[in-house]
Amino acid sequence: MRSLGTNINTNVNGLMVSYNDEGPVGTPVVLFIHGFPLNKSMWNAQFEALKPTYRVIAYDVRGHGNSEAGTEDFSIELFVEDLLGFMDTLQLDQVILCGLSMGGYIALSAIEKHPERFIGLVLSDTQCLADTPEAIAKRMAAIESIREKGAELYVEQSIQNLFAVASFDTKPMEIGSVKEMMNKTTAQSMCNTLHALAVRKETCSKLSELTMPILILVGQEDKITPPKVARLMLDKTQHSTLVIVEHAGHLANIENPHQFNQQLMNFMDRYFPIDKH
Repeated sequence: MRSLGTNINTNVNGLMVSYNDEGPVGTPVVLFIHGFPLNKSMWNAQFEALKPTYRVIAYDVRGHGNSEAGTEDFSIELFVEDLLGFMDTLQLDQVILCGLSMGGYIALSAIEKHPERFIGLVLSDTQCLADTPEAIAKRMAAIESIREKGAELYVEQSIQNLFAVASFDTKPMEIGSVKEMMNKTTAQSMCNTLHALAVRKETCSKLSELTMPILILVGQEDKITPPKVARLMLDKTQHSTLVIVEHAGHLANIENPHQFNQQLMNFMDRYFPIDKH
């Protein structure tokens, strides 16, 4: 039986996973995967926009938000197993997957392995490339710093890279909320996830095989996964659309929810229409 609401707990692969599940039964399901080191609440604005029409679900990746970390070494492959286990637990045969940043890495890896489980894909501020040696070195240095000095400095430095410059003047509440999410993630989970991100495999080579509709969104001022890497994914996919989100950095859905949600709704209306009368 379906549990409706927020912060619902369920058991997935021996792990307690926290999730939100809202919207009408029997409609297409949009499943959201958050970025690092955030949690499912980053999708609140998208829930408000979509839940009158579609079933929307967001969960906390292991070690983030209210989900347990477990004892296994983190990897994108493990996160994919969790995602599929979560879908099985909720009896979701097929979903439209929406992932931002790390959520996009998980989504791309899941779709590469089990394309039959996904009927649509929304990729936001993410990429199909593996980390460069420089990026790996940076993540390893961050792990060392967090282990030695705690996560506070890492959080402060990360915030500077996550938002568009203007957002620091215009979005104080959003920045505060993101900082709160980051501070809620334990130093151990941060280190474990940074390692998983550093060693992840590329997913570019299989993109041309995807047959589902794809929407690619990227913040105009995204410094972490800039528009050029979004264009790379566009060029490699068949049924995809790219939208540059204005006045936004790496967290396009939080910085410009109006444009982000409009594009999301357009995508849903086009490929998964519902008679609203």
